[in-house]
Amino acid sequence: MNVVGLGQCSLDNLFFIDAFPTPDTKKEAIDLITAGGGPVATALVSLSRLGIDCSFHGITGDDEAGSIIADSLNAEHVDIKGLLVRPQSCSQVACIVIEKGTGRRTIFWKRPSGDPLKPEELPGNFLENTDFLLIDGLMTEASFHAVRRARERNIPIMLDAGRVREGMIELARLCDYVVASEEFGRELSGDGRSFDAEAAVRHMNSFGARASTITLGDRGSITITENKIFRTPAFKVNVADTTGAGDVFHGGYIFGLLKRWDMKDVVRFASAFAALKCTQPGGRAGIPTLRETENFLSAQV
Repeated sequence: MNVVGLGQCSLDNLFFIDAFPTPDTKKEAIDLITAGGGPVATALVSLSRLGIDCSFHGITGDDEAGSIIADSLNAEHVDIKGLLVRPQSCSQVACIVIEKGTGRRTIFWKRPSGDPLKPEELPGNFLENTDFLLIDGLMTEASFHAVRRARERNIPIMLDAGRVREGMIELARLCDYVVASEEFGRELSGDGRSFDAEAAVRHMNSFGARASTITLGDRGSITITENKIFRTPAFKVNVADTTGAGDVFHGGYIFGLLKRWDMKDVVRFASAFAALKCTQPGGRAGIPTLRETENFLSAQV
C-alpha cells in the first residue's frame, strides 16, 4: 500500500521547561530537542512506522534546516523525490515550548520563504499506484490540483484541517475524510466563547465526506459517519509531550481506513497510536510500532 502526502514539513526546535514564565522574564530550558516535523510529513512518518510505503511532496529552502528535514524523512523511509528545494530561501521552522509534567505547549513557527509548490511541479505520475492521498491545504493551488487528480482516479483523500484558511472549506467538500483540530471546529462555529463539538461536527458533515472527526485533546474526539455521531475517549498515559499527536492521529486513522476497519475501530486505533506517541518527548520519537499499539489496545479494559 502507498500513501502520498502533500503539505508542510518543518524543523522543530523543542524547548522543555519546568513551568511557563510570566511575560518579560527569562527562563532556562531543561532540555532541547531538534527534529523534523510538520503535519503531513509527521503523519507519513507514522504510517511508515506501521509498514506503509509513503511519498512526500512539499518544499524546503536551501538552508541547513532544509537538509535536516530531508534527512529526517529519508531516515524514516519516506520517499522525498517530490520534496523540492527552493534556492536562496529559508525552510519552515518552529520553536515549541513544552511544560514538563503537564505536556502543555506553545508553538511559534515561521513559514518557508520560498514559493509554495505549484501544480505544474507535481509529476504527471505522482499518484501512480497510490492508495490514499493526504493534504493539509496550505499550498492551495497544488492541493486542489492533487485532489482533482485523485478524484479522477477514485483515490480516497483526507484533509488535515488545522485552521479555517482560504480555500479550506472548498477543499473539504472534495475530500472523502476530514479530520480537524478543535481550533478548526471553533472557527467553523464562529463562536469563540462557547464550543459545541457536536454542532461543529454536524456542520462538517454537510461537506459531504464519508466521515468527519474533530480531535479534542485529552477529551478524545468526536466523529460523524453515515449521519451518526460517536465519541471516542482519550487513552490515559503518562504524557511527556503532545507535539505531533494530531499528526500521528491522522496517520493511524489512514492506516485503519486502508485496512477497511469499522470507523469506530479506525478512530480507536488512531487514538491509541497518538496517545503512545505522547509518552516520549518530540513529535516523532514516541511514534509506536503496530505491535506496540496492538499490545496497548489489548491491555485496555
